Amino acid sequence: MSLGKILIAEDDNDINHLISDVLTREGYSVTQAFSGTEAKLYWNSETFDLLLCDLMLPGLTGEELVAEITAKQNAAIIVISAKNTVMDKVDLLKLGASDYMTKPFDIEELVARVEVQLRKANVASLGDADDALVWNGLSLSEDRYSAQVDGVDVRLTAREFGILQLLLSNPSKVFTKENIFASVWGETEFIDENTVNVHMSNIRGKLGKVAPDREFVETVWGIGFKMKN
Repeated sequence: MSLGKILIAEDDNDINHLISDVLTREGYSVTQAFSGTEAKLYWNSETFDLLLCDLMLPGLTGEELVAEITAKQNAAIIVISAKNTVMDKVDLLKLGASDYMTKPFDIEELVARVEVQLRKANVASLGDADDALVWNGLSLSEDRYSAQVDGVDVRLTAREFGILQLLLSNPSKVFTKENIFASVWGETEFIDENTVNVHMSNIRGKLGKVAPDREFVETVWGIGFKMKN
């Protein structure tokens, strides 16, 4: 049984294979990517517990990859890079990386840091039941910034998550489009109601793929949206 699924994004062939071999021997399931673009494709098509990411990657850079992932979800990410200034580290940690190691690195230290990040993720997972907003099989974990329908992960953008979080905070209340826009976008001036409609359509589509037999969000015509009883 695998201890966890890890994606390695590293364009140096030797380093990538070294990390992969060591982590595989430790009992992890490892997927190797040699460019940022390839790593993004893997990340969007599978579920991983941890990303090990170089910064100077061909295609999509490591910074861009981290930014795209953390904009949509909380994720365990260890950056491994030759960039070693304090600002490099601070910028990536602010961007959402969990940890930062500089090259050259000690492989045993890397294994220890992987264990630490996955242990943190497991602790957070155990706490999901306490922080989750639950409705008709839909579970929204505010701490982990994740969503599930009947235990199946649903990948949401930050705005989609914010909309569901608002609706689930008071599932019997009807929220107007103005309410949703002001809360999720943080804007006081409501200009285009189609923006909310598009995001709501995307939410329904994603939830419907997992549970086509159910509707989770109800349109209250002329007013707005609420969770469907």
